[in-house]
Amino acid sequence: MAETDKSTARRGFYARKLRMPAIAAAAAAGLLGGLAFSTPAAQAAPPTPPTKAEALSLLDGLPVAAPGSMDGYDRDLFPHWISQGDNCDTRELVLQRDGTDVETDDQCRAVGGSWYSEYDDTTVNNSSDIDIDHIVPLAEAWRSGATDWSESKRRSFANNLTAAQLIAVSASSNRSKGDKDPADWMPRAGYQCVYARSWVGIKNDYAMNVDEAEKAALTSALNAC
Repeated sequence: MAETDKSTARRGFYARKLRMPAIAAAAAAGLLGGLAFSTPAAQAAPPTPPTKAEALSLLDGLPVAAPGSMDGYDRDLFPHWISQGDNCDTRELVLQRDGTDVETDDQCRAVGGSWYSEYDDTTVNNSSDIDIDHIVPLAEAWRSGATDWSESKRRSFANNLTAAQLIAVSASSNRSKGDKDPADWMPRAGYQCVYARSWVGIKNDYAMNVDEAEKAALTSALNAC
């Protein structure tokens, strides 16, 4: 379902003026397609996911396979919320990026501001009620090929600020999602297009598998964009 101009303007999701600290790029390196890269410094807005047409093309190229086993999975295998410098970690940077009028203390903790949760059309005024969601969950990555990744690649995946992978949402909506893929969970109708585009972009970036039901759900969401 296409988003209306009014809804986009109200949320201001892709264009916010934020008071951001000067933060150096992280030293954590990952490996994608044989190319090393570093987790970047904070941005003023979330990265833009692939377009509908791009996402449909990328989805068609992803390998289709049954979900892998969860044997051996542990969230600690994906080092997340790593230090980004200037007392800030990845979670704190996303809180600043995705919030409005965010105020931080000298430890980079968000002590004021508000956050619009795209998943459930809710505004949250306390950072403790906000989760930073991995659009493609860590457990989903494990089922989709991450069992064979290096630790540096898992670290990159868990802290990726260059792709549309991290988003500040209400804790309740994130708990509702859990580690489900789009065949079993989707956000509110007005955000499903961006969500599906983001999901496909991440799966493509990290050369992950999709299962048949997941691919069907993503195809349906993208065709409704």
